[in-house]
Amino acid sequence: MPDKGTCDRMGCEMIAEKLLKYLPEALRHKVDSILNGTGDHEHSQRGALLAFAIRIASAAIAFLSQVLLARWIGAHEFGIFTYVWVWVNIIGTLCAAGFATSVVRFAPEYQQANKPDLVRGFVRTGRVFSTGMGLVATTAGLIVLYLFDGAVADYYRIPAAVALIALPAFALTDFQDGLGRSQGWIDLALVPPYIIRPFLLFTFIGGAVAIGWSKNAETAVYAAIAATWITAVLQYLMQKKRMRQAVPAGPRRYKLGFWIKVSLPVIAIESFALMMTNMDILLLDLFVKPDQIAIYFAAARTIALIAFVHFSVTAAVTPRFTRLYADGNMDGLRLFLKEARKWTFLPSLAGGVILLILGKPILWLFGPEFTAGYPAMFALVVGLLARSFAGPLQGLLIATGQQNMAAMAMGAVVLVNISFNFLLIPRFGLVGAAAATAISFTIESLLLYVTAQRVLSGAPPKKPQGHADAAPAK
Repeated sequence: MPDKGTCDRMGCEMIAEKLLKYLPEALRHKVDSILNGTGDHEHSQRGALLAFAIRIASAAIAFLSQVLLARWIGAHEFGIFTYVWVWVNIIGTLCAAGFATSVVRFAPEYQQANKPDLVRGFVRTGRVFSTGMGLVATTAGLIVLYLFDGAVADYYRIPAAVALIALPAFALTDFQDGLGRSQGWIDLALVPPYIIRPFLLFTFIGGAVAIGWSKNAETAVYAAIAATWITAVLQYLMQKKRMRQAVPAGPRRYKLGFWIKVSLPVIAIESFALMMTNMDILLLDLFVKPDQIAIYFAAARTIALIAFVHFSVTAAVTPRFTRLYADGNMDGLRLFLKEARKWTFLPSLAGGVILLILGKPILWLFGPEFTAGYPAMFALVVGLLARSFAGPLQGLLIATGQQNMAAMAMGAVVLVNISFNFLLIPRFGLVGAAAATAISFTIESLLLYVTAQRVLSGAPPKKPQGHADAAPAK
């Protein structure tokens, strides 16, 4: 097993030494126990803090790059780039074939059972599967764009065709994100996709504008492709080195059929989650022009900053969910989920209030016309707070092998989401899209909560799935 807490503690302690002395004594002792404690509880708290810090830094870089991009190329071209890159985000994530999420369950489980050969086999399978599916998706997308001339509007055609090149690298990065989280390496999991990639995007776009490239969506896509591929390669090289220290070289063993069987429902969960997050933007394209999509995107992504708390806590606690469930510690699992909910909701509530207060000035930075998206932020915050109040339930259900139940719940919510979008967007425009998303997030949280309670009230597992021996080592 990796040395729990080593990676994240070193980053925290340097800052802590300088800041702790300024805190009140009671708070100082609490913070000191989080940063320097050696237990699972403190490790999870450090992981959540580090993940949140990374996402905040990422948000700052991404926000700055999006503001400058909107100013440089205008709302119409920014809307084109936004719409195309949302599709890259969706397809690239799905190309990881569920392995990016199931690795958070299987890698700690196999390490807990002292089966490094299965860890090696799973990691190799996940990398090959993700990259291969990305290549397949790139080829299929180019064929569709070539054969079906009217598949997309003319102003989307070239940016969409070029953006497909990023899919293999995007999928590989997504899997490596999950692999890093499974080992507690929050730095290697999140810094590449959420710090390095947006920083490179910002740098490349600025460089392209400086040397006189056309100020349009196509230029932005070229910059995004370069940033995505460089990030994927750097993350692979860094993670491969650290993985060899955690799991020394040796034979590999494969349970391909079982892994796919478990990962397929995870694909459904991920696709449903992506639809929940992006369906409003995708369906807006049926009713409004790219400049309106750009306005909505700026508003939605601004208020969605509070979702970083939910993401960060989930990234930090899911491996511990797996360990507690594998040990049959249901009481510990229930108590830890209760604690994780506190970590998720209270910071999200505070962040939501702050972002609503500052929302209009923030949107103005994109351009004066972007303030039209401010009312949508009020609707969206309701759904995001409902999700944060429920806590990291998707991570819990996947860690406990209940991905099928989670997939069914998410699938039902997606149908609700689509229905409300078609019902509300024609009547209320951008606010209608926001309201549809908020309603769907609330229903999703209720369904996942009920599902999780059924799991937590059940008997502990006799033997976690995936521990049975499979084929001989290869």
